[in-house]
Amino acid sequence: MKKSLLIITISLIFAGCSASVDTANMTSTERLQYAISLFNEETYDLAIAEFESILLQFPGSEVIDDAQYYLANSRFKRKEFIMAAFEYSRLIKNMPASEFVIEAQYQLAETYYQLSPDYTLDQRYTKKSIEEFQAFIDFFPTDARVPEAETKITELNNKLAQKEFTSAVIYEKLEYYTAAVKYYTNVTEIYHDTDFAPKASFNKIKLLLKREKFNDASKELNIYLSKYPQDSGYSDALKIRDELAKKNLL
Repeated sequence: MKKSLLIITISLIFAGCSASVDTANMTSTERLQYAISLFNEETYDLAIAEFESILLQFPGSEVIDDAQYYLANSRFKRKEFIMAAFEYSRLIKNMPASEFVIEAQYQLAETYYQLSPDYTLDQRYTKKSIEEFQAFIDFFPTDARVPEAETKITELNNKLAQKEFTSAVIYEKLEYYTAAVKYYTNVTEIYHDTDFAPKASFNKIKLLLKREKFNDASKELNIYLSKYPQDSGYSDALKIRDELAKKNLL
């Protein structure tokens, strides 16, 4: 149904009397208008009930995708993000020709973004948000929100990198050196374009030297020096290289 319906002036019979409106004999369009009026009044609980009723009572009608989209938005407004994600996904999957698919795809990513917790906690929703923002970029590359989606992907990847980096530091302190090297490597290889990559690379160099793994340290040092000339540890890395050269360990 065309978007013009979404901005249609709601009939005065709906104004200020949402609790007393008899919807039994309304057409699908009238019912949708009424439900949208509830949404605009921010009575989202009542709006949700109406949009769900429309989906049940008017399957296959021209307003069905409007109802599905507004149902998802109502859930989002109530911060019911898991339910909102379900409803946005339902629209994308079941109504792929809908004019609301672009909006639904962005909002689906946004719901998972809102669910993404502190880096110390489980990051399943962070990864889902990255996945859905990337899908938005891939399917709708000309949309004006692509730069915003890219910025959020960068932010979320930094969160994942921070979790890996912190794990590496903890393992190193506990003297679980093999695990520490593994997690530093995860940061440099998987999250190579994040703020934590140069830190992980530099820490990995020092740890490898501590364990007298000079060949591995030399390889990582060369990678660090070529990739991160602006990093705060760069001058120290140059000193390390000079010391290794003097000892013929490069």
